[in-house]
Parts: sequence; structure tokens; C-alpha cells
Amino acid sequence: MKRIGEILLELGVEKEKIDSALEIQKEKGGRIGEILLKMGAITDEVLANALSIQFGIPLKKKVAPGEVSESMAKEIPSHYAKEKQFVILKEPNLNCVSVAVSDPRNFELLFYLQRAFKKPVKLFCSPQSEIERVINEIYGTSGTIEVAKEVEKAEEIFATEIEETTKDILEEKGEAPIIRFVNALFFQAVKERASDIHIEPAERETVIRMRIDGVLHEIIRINKTLHEPIVSRIKVMSRLDIAEKRIPQDGKIKLKVAGRDIDVRVSTLPTVFGERVSLRILDRTATILKLEEIGMEEDVLRKMKELIRKTYGMILITGPTGSGKTTTLYACLSEINSPEINIITIEDPIEYQLKGINQIQVNPKVGLTFATGLRSILRQDPDVVMVGEIRDSETASIAIHAALTGHLVLSTLHTNDAPSAIARLIDMGIEPYLISSAVFATLAQRLVRKICRNCKTPYTPDQKELELVGLTPDKIPDGVLFKGQGCKECFGTGFKGRTGIFELFLIDDEIRELINSKVDSMKLKMVAISKGMRTLREDGLLKVLKGITTIQELARVIQEE
Repeated sequence: MKRIGEILLELGVEKEKIDSALEIQKEKGGRIGEILLKMGAITDEVLANALSIQFGIPLKKKVAPGEVSESMAKEIPSHYAKEKQFVILKEPNLNCVSVAVSDPRNFELLFYLQRAFKKPVKLFCSPQSEIERVINEIYGTSGTIEVAKEVEKAEEIFATEIEETTKDILEEKGEAPIIRFVNALFFQAVKERASDIHIEPAERETVIRMRIDGVLHEIIRINKTLHEPIVSRIKVMSRLDIAEKRIPQDGKIKLKVAGRDIDVRVSTLPTVFGERVSLRILDRTATILKLEEIGMEEDVLRKMKELIRKTYGMILITGPTGSGKTTTLYACLSEINSPEINIITIEDPIEYQLKGINQIQVNPKVGLTFATGLRSILRQDPDVVMVGEIRDSETASIAIHAALTGHLVLSTLHTNDAPSAIARLIDMGIEPYLISSAVFATLAQRLVRKICRNCKTPYTPDQKELELVGLTPDKIPDGVLFKGQGCKECFGTGFKGRTGIFELFLIDDEIRELINSKVDSMKLKMVAISKGMRTLREDGLLKVLKGITTIQELARVIQEE
């Protein structure tokens, strides 16, 4: 990205005046363009032209009365429009919002508009005097247009916390606008409880999405000229090689955002349009949930509490990536943690630090794998061992033998349902008789989004909806279910937060005999259901009937079942 001084020089501004402005900037700080404006060396129209060139956005010298969208402008607090210097324009394309701004470097404004209108923002650059004229025509000098107090309050908190958490790097020099943008991006992610940020380059623009409650949401589209500086800034923060763009890279960032300790796992991937960046957000200050808080029904909760108090054996948590397995493991460890027992974990990564528990980070570069780490743990006199994931036959074999020799072993596997965990272990080369002796239970789980309490409303589902999850009208009390209408609290999604649905497969004597006989997973599942096992679908239906989640959400999560 060209510096503003270079662009102004190309536009005909005298070099001596630019040099004088640079001297003032060194002494007092500030932006070159604004200093030149105060010196009378340029007009605000020249500055707007330079900024439009720098950021690759159209210049709009004049805003005609018919171009302003007064209906959309009324949704914006008047004081905010005046402070940030922008006006909403009419846009024939209903899929985006057009905005004229005097300063396209105001990235917090872009976030605000994207959040307010839930559409991509298309920017135009206009002279400051023109923006001020239009604002006064729309709102009047007294600012009489008002919007909901909650929106104004939320924006004020957002703006204040951005300043507080990043003010030490908001100097208006060099890379400061990009630094400001990246920090605002992290703040936005933490504020909206996002687990991931995706920065995806396209041919002419870059799309930024965030995964909130397990679902990706588009946050903003930015000019392609900003992509490389943003990626470079993230690489600097994560100590990656800025010059290397041909191969994937992985790194980590430690941040403090609004008083919260945040770890960020960074992954870059070269694509045809540039480097794609994935950022996994881990909030170190988040409270570890208790077993009672993760969504288990009373019977499953009671049985799980019994199982994790055994002195030996193995309990497996199964499900795909992002289904909450680690959260369940941590809840189990927190439940049994006490000074009387020795608990050691080996994880990749360590997502949360647990007081009183010895946690080991896998490090393959120095030979510390799950298997080698587990061998060493068993020489440390543990009572309970937690293995983050059983990835190979060696780890599986060591874990099984640990469970058979007086240790309680908790771990995870990637399988679609609980009984399939047995087949997975057999595929890894573990003998059925060892599995039937060591494994006491497997717990399959998924995460479903919860209906937003603020906009929760009753409705009568139609037959087509009910068929999605195999529900019949006679099973619905009063014929009424619930859904979220969408509000500011849930960013218009109708959902806020997530809870678990569970399938607990208990291994009793009959099941052990079947495992030893090498029956398939489907047969194991049918026998377990006949003994009272509630499937993921059935557990989810209970939450639909209780008004915790919706039919559509349950169908989305269990569609592979």
C-alpha cells in the first residue's frame, strides 16, 4: 500500500510542504494528510482523492440529496454519524450497504456498520466538508434522530474497549491503521464469542468470517489491497516468516483483549488468490463448565458421575471435531479433582489450565507424542490419566493396558456414534477381549445452538418440519414448539450459546460377550437401544420439546445419522 505522502506528491502537492508536514509529524504525531490540511497546503477534496487512491475505493466529490438513504440513516445514532463522519447512501443492490466516509481508515466503523445491517459494506470516499454538510441536512445541528438506547450503549462500550485494549499501538504512523484493524478484529471475535476467524482472499476482495456457536457468519468484505498488510501483521504477531508465502505455516499469539487472556492458533495456507489465514481463538479466562452445565439429562449425568469415580477402566468421549469433547473431559476432571488423587493429562493443545492437575503439551518436534508421553505418565504414579485424543494404535494399546492396570483413563475418538468407538479400537489393532475388559462406557456427543432467550417465541410446527427429525404431533405438548425470531442480542440468528446432546453406551456383561464375538457396531447399537440407551437424535428431541433448541438446528447437527 502506497503512503499517503507519495500519493499526494503524485497529485501535485509540493515536496517542500510534504517534508514540512513530516517534520511536524515527527515532533507532534498525527496524520500527514490532516497536517497538510491544517497548513492550508491541500483541500479536503484533494485529501479525499488521495485516500480513495490509497484504499482503492471510488471518490464521491458531491453527495446529491437523492443519493442519501434517510430510512437507513435513521437507524444510526446521530452522535455516532457526526463523530465518525459518514452517511448511508441508497444502494440498488439489496445485498450490500453503500457508505460515504471522509476517512476509510476507520475500521471500527466498518465493523459497526456490518454488525448493524448484517450486509457487506461498500465504501466511497468524500471530502470531510461534504460529509458534514450532508449530516447536518439529515440530522440537523442538534442531532434529533434517536435510536434504541441499547444500540447506542453497546456501540459506546465497543468503541471504549477498543481504545482501552489497543491504545498503545494506535499511533497514527506507518502500519498503525493495519495494526488497529487487526486488534479490532480480535476484539470483535472475543466480544461475539467466536471460536474461529477466517480471512479468505478472493480475486478482487477479501472476506472475513467468524464461527459463532459453531456456524460461520460473514463479518466484513474489505478491499484486496488490505489483504497482504493484514496477513503480514498477523505473521509478525505469531512470529511466522513474512517472506514465505508458498507453503503453509503455523504459529501462536498471546493477547490480552478487554482484560481477558486470549491464545490464538494461527494457520496460513497459500491459495490461488493469496494466503488464507485461519485463527482459532482460545479464551484462557473462560470458566470451566461443570458436568451439570453442559446439557446432560439427569439419568446420563448421574451415570457419568458414577463412572468417573471408578478407580480403573476407560471412558471414551466420541464425536467429530468441534463437538465439545474437550469441554466434557475437562468437566469430568473438575468433578473428580481433589488433593487425594493424582491426575495427569497429555493434550494437543492444552486449551485450558486446570488448577491442581498436571498437564503436558504434545511436542512431536522433540519426540513427545501421545504415545511417548503416556508411557512416561504411567511412571508418575497417576490415579487418573486423560489423553487428549487416541490417534494411533500405539497410543490405543498403551491406554488400554493402563486402564487394565489400576488407572482410570479418559480419552476421545472420532466416531459418529457411541458404539462405533468399539469398532474403531478394533481397527487400530486392539483385541476385542482387551476392549471388553477395559472400556466401561463410550459417550457420543454433538453441540446444538440454543434458542435466544431474548427473542424466543412459540409457534406451531407443520408436518414437513416434524418429519425432519421423525417427530409426530401427538408427542408435542399443546402442539407448540419454540424458535428465535432474531434480535440484537443474537445478531439476528435466533440462537445464542450452545448445549450438548449425548448418547451414553454402557458396556455390561451382555455387551461384553457381543464385543468378544466381534459383532458389528449396528448390532451393538440395537442391543444398547433395547436396554434403554437414548440416541443422539432422541436426546436432541428432548431438548426440542423443552424449548432449548429447534427442529431445524437438530436436523442440521444429526443429518449424518
